[in-house]
This record gives sequence, structure tokens and C-alpha cells, in this order.
Amino acid sequence: MAELFSEEWWQKLCEAWNNDPEVSGKLAEIGFSSVITAGFKDEENPRGVFVVENGKCVRAGLWNGEEADWDMRASLKDWEKWMKKPLGMAGMGMAFSTGKLKFNKGDFKSMIKDPRMAGPFVKSFALMSQIS
Repeated sequence: MAELFSEEWWQKLCEAWNNDPEVSGKLAEIGFSSVITAGFKDEENPRGVFVVENGKCVRAGLWNGEEADWDMRASLKDWEKWMKKPLGMAGMGMAFSTGKLKFNKGDFKSMIKDPRMAGPFVKSFALMSQIS
């Protein structure tokens, strides 16, 4: 099993993302391009980076100083819980409102109100849980 946020984990997420038309395909339809980082709330820097161009993951791996458009943070305990049981739409809203899922960059409220982005975003958490 790939360790959470390891180089191998990010690579597997990139592959799963590109192979899921409900994520990459839907985001390609709206021309979504972004640099996404993720890590732990108690750390200054993110652990990894995920670069998306027109819906497709073009690069993923350990963070190396890239400037993020979106930076998601949570505790190790919460990330591990979500890897076992991915967040749905309601759970994601609850995680955000209680501060368990924090966005150091990016506008969660605007994104979650846009079904063209919200659906693929929620689905990406399900992809994370499938990485082994």
C-alpha cells in the first residue's frame, strides 16, 4: 500500500484521476486547470502537489515549492479516516464548517456551489480512498 502523500501515492492518484471520466472528463469540459497541494494542518508546507491542465493530471508528486491555487489541509487522523471512508457532499461541507478540512488557498464555498466543480471534487476523495 502506498503511504499517504508519498511520491508513489501522488502518482497513483494522478493515474486514477486521468482514468475517471467523472473527474478528468467533467473538469476538461469546463477547461479546469489548477495547481493543487495538500498536507497536514500542523505543518507550514504542503506534502504534495497535483497539477491539472484542462481536466487532466499532468504532474503529481512531492511538493517542491510550487505556488498553489488550492491548498487543502487536515490532520493525519482525518486524512486517514477519509481514505477509509471518503467524504460525500454533506460530509465535506461538515468537515469544512468544523475546520477539519481547511483550505489555505482556494475558495471552497464558491467551488462547492458550482456543480461542475463540486461533483468532481467530491469524487476525487473517493479516488484517494482507492489508492493501495
